[in-house]
Amino acid sequence: MVTAKPKTTSPTWIDVKAKVADFDRAGLLGVLQDLYAGSKDNQAFLHARFGLGVDALEPYKVIINRWLWPDVLKDQSTSVSRAKKAIADYKRATGQPEGLAELMVFYCECAAGFSHSVGYEDGVYFDALMSMFEQALKLSVTLPVDQRDVLLDRLDDIRRISNDFGYGLGDGMNTLFAKHGVDD
Repeated sequence: MVTAKPKTTSPTWIDVKAKVADFDRAGLLGVLQDLYAGSKDNQAFLHARFGLGVDALEPYKVIINRWLWPDVLKDQSTSVSRAKKAIADYKRATGQPEGLAELMVFYCECAAGFSHSVGYEDGVYFDALMSMFEQALKLSVTLPVDQRDVLLDRLDDIRRISNDFGYGLGDGMNTLFAKHGVDD
């Protein structure tokens, strides 16, 4: 007689949640401490979530900068997905629109700055820049005037630099500015 192997399934959040419910306060703090010690990503998440440190955005900016403005002398590569992941991680940690907009604009500054600095031209990289530019613009125009104007000025600088890249990037950014009612 052949017996079927029992199906193994990966644990889910529901399984974890059930186990966490059994913890007392000290036990839960111990788990958080272990997670904190486990990785810099966990530390950045917890710092951002609880508003700790001087600049909760800094660890995310370091990641974005590394993957969008690599050291070409060290033969480092770009990674749009890893840079975007930093923004998604921050969003999951806090969801603060001001910080999210700042990271999106910083992403655009890094991507445009790197392309301008080293003459980097890549369609996928530029598509991602255009997409992030649009997201940053949409979010920035919803912020209070003082925050909005600073971010829009920075996006305008990115738009001006991107006019030199080709691929229709500058034209696309000009169209987005007009679509969102941002004056030239």
